[in-house]
Amino acid sequence: MKTKLEQDDSVQEFQGFFKPAEVPALQQWKDFFYNKEEGKVMGRTGSSWGKIILFYIIFYSALAALFSIMLWVFYQTLDPRIPKWQTDGSLIGTNPGLGFRPMPPFANVESTLITYRGTDAENYRFWKDSLVEFLKVYRKPGLTPGRGQNIYNCDYDRPPGKGQVCDVDVKNWSPCTSENNFNYHKSAPCVFLKLNKIYGWVPEFYNDTNNLPPMMPRDLKRHIWEVGRNNTLKLNTVWVSCEGENPADVENVGPIRYIPDLRGFPGYFYPYENSEGYLSPIMAIHFEKPRTGILIQIECKAWARNIRHDRRDKLGSVHFELMID
Repeated sequence: MKTKLEQDDSVQEFQGFFKPAEVPALQQWKDFFYNKEEGKVMGRTGSSWGKIILFYIIFYSALAALFSIMLWVFYQTLDPRIPKWQTDGSLIGTNPGLGFRPMPPFANVESTLITYRGTDAENYRFWKDSLVEFLKVYRKPGLTPGRGQNIYNCDYDRPPGKGQVCDVDVKNWSPCTSENNFNYHKSAPCVFLKLNKIYGWVPEFYNDTNNLPPMMPRDLKRHIWEVGRNNTLKLNTVWVSCEGENPADVENVGPIRYIPDLRGFPGYFYPYENSEGYLSPIMAIHFEKPRTGILIQIECKAWARNIRHDRRDKLGSVHFELMID
């Protein structure tokens, strides 16, 4: 026979295998979020939550401080006005391209077609408004940060001094003015050109009338010769030519007028050094009598000894199409 002690042990051993009481799922969720008996919230006591929150506050504060210090050190190596990598050492390189305005709507971002009906004011309103917006900073100097007191009336014998920027006066470029609808209503539109900015780039001018490139258009060569006879200082210009891309386009584009009549970007605008209030020089191309009802492909080129032309990479030139109903 078993003693009383042995019987108690066997009872206790047997009782250890009883299935624990089942707790409903809803009660389990309630106990997880707040267990009144153990004083826990989401499985942790108040002191446990305090310790883990304090740990993460210290951890992320140290991480943010380290990031801020690294960012501050990085910005000490940069100049807000002077890029670290310039000319040949930069991604932009040393070969500027040309840009044109007005650009087609943003929805047709890949398009370069300017098309409208000259007899319909609503139809060409988009092109007119685009040019008004583009020229706004040229007409109102106060819209460009820092531009105002440092504007200088530059000329070839009066280059800008340190901290000064040259004025670009577009108010009297008739007929390429907003008051005249940029001549779109007469089916003889104006298109504006600008040379892309490259910090520190200095153009090497075609200022020797006896040493002009063979690929340069003849009418531009004649213009350079005439400029050279009247004022040799004006030969320090980045010249511009526009013409139809193909023989049919040359015939259809009609006569072209350049405004101002210098036919290029004056050399005193260069080099670009990101001076406060600086605006790129621009010029207007007036197509005086383009043929209507037909697509005309036009190519404009900038000419300097250190400007290379490449249609595929859009270097030194710009292409756009013109179609007037």
